[in-house]
Amino acid sequence: MSQKKMLPGLTEEEVLDRVARGEVNQSIPSTTRSLKQIFFDNSVTLFNFINLVIAGFIIYTGSYKNLLFLGVIITNTAVGIYQEMRAKKNIDKLSLLNEAKVTVIREYEYQDIPQNEVVKDDLIMLRRGQQVVVDGVVIETEGMECDESQLTGESDPIIKVNGSDILSGSFIISGHGIIQAVSVGEKSYSYKLSIEAKQSKGLYSELIFMMKRLIRILTVIIIPLGALLMFTSITSGALLDEAILGSTAAIIGMIPEGLILLTTVALAVGVIKLSRQQVLVQTMGAIETLARVDVLCLDKTGTLTSGNLKVVEAEVINQSDHSLTEFSKLVSSIVHGLKEDNATGTALMQYFREEEEGFIVVSQIPFSSARKWSAIKNNVGESFYIGAPEYLFKSFTDAQQIKMKEAMAQGLRILAVAKSKQFELSQELPEDLELLGFIYLEDEIRKEAPATLAYFRREKVDICIISGDHPETVSQIAKRAGVDKTGVAIDMSQVTDQDIPQIVKDYRIFGRVSPEQKKKLVIALQDESHVVGMTGDGVNDILALKQSDCSIVMSNGSDAAKGIADFVLLDSNFDSLIGVVSEGRQVINNIQRVASLYLTKTVYSLLLAAVYIFLSSAYPFQPIQLSPINALTVGIPSFFLALRPNTSPIKGKFLRNVLIPPISSGITVVIMTLTIEVWGNIFHWTYPEKSTVTVWLTGFVGFIVLREIAKPLTWKIKTMISVLFVLFISIFIFFGRIFSLVDLFTIKFALVYVPLMIIAVPIFYTIKKGVTWLFDKK
Repeated sequence: MSQKKMLPGLTEEEVLDRVARGEVNQSIPSTTRSLKQIFFDNSVTLFNFINLVIAGFIIYTGSYKNLLFLGVIITNTAVGIYQEMRAKKNIDKLSLLNEAKVTVIREYEYQDIPQNEVVKDDLIMLRRGQQVVVDGVVIETEGMECDESQLTGESDPIIKVNGSDILSGSFIISGHGIIQAVSVGEKSYSYKLSIEAKQSKGLYSELIFMMKRLIRILTVIIIPLGALLMFTSITSGALLDEAILGSTAAIIGMIPEGLILLTTVALAVGVIKLSRQQVLVQTMGAIETLARVDVLCLDKTGTLTSGNLKVVEAEVINQSDHSLTEFSKLVSSIVHGLKEDNATGTALMQYFREEEEGFIVVSQIPFSSARKWSAIKNNVGESFYIGAPEYLFKSFTDAQQIKMKEAMAQGLRILAVAKSKQFELSQELPEDLELLGFIYLEDEIRKEAPATLAYFRREKVDICIISGDHPETVSQIAKRAGVDKTGVAIDMSQVTDQDIPQIVKDYRIFGRVSPEQKKKLVIALQDESHVVGMTGDGVNDILALKQSDCSIVMSNGSDAAKGIADFVLLDSNFDSLIGVVSEGRQVINNIQRVASLYLTKTVYSLLLAAVYIFLSSAYPFQPIQLSPINALTVGIPSFFLALRPNTSPIKGKFLRNVLIPPISSGITVVIMTLTIEVWGNIFHWTYPEKSTVTVWLTGFVGFIVLREIAKPLTWKIKTMISVLFVLFISIFIFFGRIFSLVDLFTIKFALVYVPLMIIAVPIFYTIKKGVTWLFDKK
């Protein structure tokens, strides 16, 4: 920024006065829900309401022991609230650490303050990559260009001059300037839009939305089916109390009350674990999305490389006109006049030390990712340009081409320095550009990059390198980092938008990519049915980051990039991606297991309710008899399985994986139940006798499906299932009266349930094979 004048800014008294009047900015609310929302959303649910209605009916019958299921509901609700509050605490804490500071001028001094301390009329310094946090007016600028696409949908940069309005929510893509805050907090243009955008991310994910949709469908079925079952029971001659207990047992069995809870817990625990690895999860659903990513797009600088550029050589083209010393002094004046605060500008200013040469800057055009050059004019009417060689010149001599090719083969970045006698600077390059020399810079490969890329290669995740650098430079960097398919790189400055859909099928290394092209490459990959992850750190990556299915940004990236990212790697460690992917896979794999377990009782309860509508017999369960089955074959093991370390790749479609086990076990339970119903009627068993044997066989089938879902069977899993089965047996031995069960261990019953237990296993696996065939056929 030109130091021609120094602006005073507000005094401390003026700041306090504006704070007292409420003219102070407000930070955008956290992505997490408030404590009130968490408590309300976990407590006031449709299923909880249905359960309360069921409890009312059971109280009417006077069979208070059948209210035991309410204890499970209360426990589930409490656990869900606790885990989400823990996740909120971790997210909010890391969000605070990640929050960008704002540079203001107060009493002639620059101060870095939190966003929520900016007041009306504050003077705010804006640099490339920063997001505008208030509405304001530009009072001093040098080539500042603004991207307002998040507000207007238009991605074309807007050049700002003194007096221009600037809106909160936009971000600076080129240059720098000072604005005066006009509208702050709730009065700013983007505040409400930002609230909606942030809150729409929320805690929940696509996975939970799918669960909720499934549950809404079940709700439509459950209520009328339960009412119809009670009606037919009464018309068949059953006592009112008996009909109520039977129909309420059916409805309780049909409700997968812990399914949403365990899904939420799994996601919340995932967030907590990632926060300990210094990963800020800004969009909860992105945990599962990244686990499904099959193409990961990497911006070279800041991801594969550290972004810490270093000048290795400067070369003068015509030494008869300029010596290397004179060239270095000239470059020093140019780069210190431009004062670019990006990685390239920083490296140039560190190498070419500032010298007193009387070089006075009159005007400048700052660097932008679209132009790939910057320009400066001094007080004697000379104009100098510095940027990518092929963007400044159409051709080079053979010697120059050989030299540049050798540098690119080493993975070096090349800048050309040129001079023009044209009086005024403009966005168009002058025709009289004269090449003065080259500057060669290198960027070190991140130490963790090769191992991380090797991990993704093993996990069948395709890697794309998308960079604004020359394709040969990008290709060499990719090769050193261990990226596959590095033999062929394409220069995106030479292709049209119409070519991109075909290009993404043939190439994985893309050089000279404009910000708009990065977005189009992501779209083309998505059109090929890929789930695309994008990593980046600069304003040139924002369009692609927003378009991708899952976006990851380093904490040393631009404020604007971090603001729209799904994940922020707070330690800027590329290796952290492995932990994020692993956690996402664990969440999805375990939620599939949990969903299968909970839907097991839902499916057999639905099928039995539908069957018993047409039978004259009473429904085979009472509510309390379902408690041991639900607790020991579903509730307790689901908590262990939901948090089980399982990072294997996601296989198959979610609904297919979830529904095959419950459908198979549901049909098996119906076969067992109807067999007992027929046998009991033939030999005149009482209702308690039939229900006792039915509970035993239903629980046994529950353990069969639990064993199937819990695979692979480690010694811990085998121990858990064995302990739970022993507890199930003890229910019949010691607590039969509490659960309305008769003595099961008699010859009369054993002659029936032992053979059925033996054939239950092949029946289940035969049905499972048939159901799998039907799903795969579709």
